[in-house]
Amino acid sequence: MIGRITGILIEKLPPHICIDVNGVGYDLEVPMSTLYDLPDLGGKVSLFTHLAIREDAHILYGFLTAEERIAFRSLIKVSGIGARTALAILSGMSNQTLSQAIQQQDASLLVKIPGIGAKTAARLLLELKGKFDLSSHTTENQQPSVQSDILNALMALGYSEKESRHAVKQLPADISVSDGIRLALQQFAK
Repeated sequence: MIGRITGILIEKLPPHICIDVNGVGYDLEVPMSTLYDLPDLGGKVSLFTHLAIREDAHILYGFLTAEERIAFRSLIKVSGIGARTALAILSGMSNQTLSQAIQQQDASLLVKIPGIGAKTAARLLLELKGKFDLSSHTTENQQPSVQSDILNALMALGYSEKESRHAVKQLPADISVSDGIRLALQQFAK
């Protein structure tokens, strides 16, 4: 199985991208959350991957963080949820929001995603209850609590989730919550 891919981004056609790895172009499907955080064409990129093998195709899915890949794999295990629906869910909400919706059994957050109705949302909540906890995983060598605290503070100050996530990813790995908020605000001021 292909677990990670690193190369040069040569094409962006949402939700598809192409990464050149030593002369071989790999087509990947990515959620919009990953697509927004990719570098410009010609930039170096490294993605976690999931390879799906079907009768008619081998499809490679790419994710910026290990958390996104874990969420994707959890979602496609739910009966009636395919890869496209899982990508739509990850494109429509952050892992943190998805985790909160599952922990709080809040279907109202899920039904806002195109293609997710009340029955599908209820099935997701039922099947993932107690199984979907990303708090034990780290991203970018930061403790999730530090990252999520900074993210929550920025969103409480009125910045969008996308802007806040992008700012948090730019922060050093060993930063404290207060220093992280201060540096993120300085980024927004530029």
